[in-house]
Amino acid sequence: IFGDNYGNVRAYGERECSIQRRNQKLVEEAPSVAVTPEIRKRLCDAAVAAARTCGYRNAGTVEFLLDANGNFYFLEVNARLQVEHPVTELVNGNIDLVALQIGIADGRPLPPLDGPLEPHGWAIECRINGEDPFANFAPAVGLVDFVRFPEGEHVRFDTMLFAGLDIPVFYDSLLGKLIVWGETRDEAIARMRVALRGLIVAGPQTNIPFHLALFEDPDFQRGAFDTGWLERSFTMPGLLDGPAAAVALAAAGAVAHGVSQTSTVRPRTRWVASARGLTRRGLVNEEGASGWRRGTTSR
Repeated sequence: IFGDNYGNVRAYGERECSIQRRNQKLVEEAPSVAVTPEIRKRLCDAAVAAARTCGYRNAGTVEFLLDANGNFYFLEVNARLQVEHPVTELVNGNIDLVALQIGIADGRPLPPLDGPLEPHGWAIECRINGEDPFANFAPAVGLVDFVRFPEGEHVRFDTMLFAGLDIPVFYDSLLGKLIVWGETRDEAIARMRVALRGLIVAGPQTNIPFHLALFEDPDFQRGAFDTGWLERSFTMPGLLDGPAAAVALAAAGAVAHGVSQTSTVRPRTRWVASARGLTRRGLVNEEGASGWRRGTTSR
């Protein structure tokens, strides 16, 4: 939702955020597989009414729980844009919600609409985290040796990753947000599979294998899930073996060869190795102008 200084309040549709692990979202979609046009209207009307009642002026997200009978229940208002706001942007004509929020803070009214707010197409976001899905999602940190971003139409990757970044232990595990758009949900799922395979992060483990497995799951493909489904019903497949493992090793070797031939990252010295060890133990390295790259800070 958005509310300006002139009494205007607008709802930009819903997002589906039920794929969660330990109450942390991993995949978000817009629109929701569970929301009909009639439910969408009731949800948006309720969100707008809540914002108007308290004179809300800002970007915000009103969260609801939806039951199997189409009844919804208010949870909370997050008075900010959320991580998953890009999926709302993509199904609303690539609107820039960040610019809209800044405009409201600057005292500008909400811009006029060209027509009714209805989602166009389907957008999906995968949170790319520094976690090992083969080890119960244990945190994964360390030096990023090589990064290749996915390419293609209607593919977006919001990230701070670069070769040479040493991911620290001090922050959230989120490394990037991979977002795709398609005319239909099936098309968006197919595009996300291709994008996930095109995203390479050499160094720390990421949860990309989890997303690839999730998007192959029949329940996920049908939209037959709820907030407890992932931990209740989904099983992460084991590490590759046989011919698939050989292909993966060959691909990893090719990437490593590319890194050795083209990478501009400076060779790791004993000073960098020491800084990484200190970082993992939560200590501080007070030397080095580029300490922030290694996850260290100055006293």
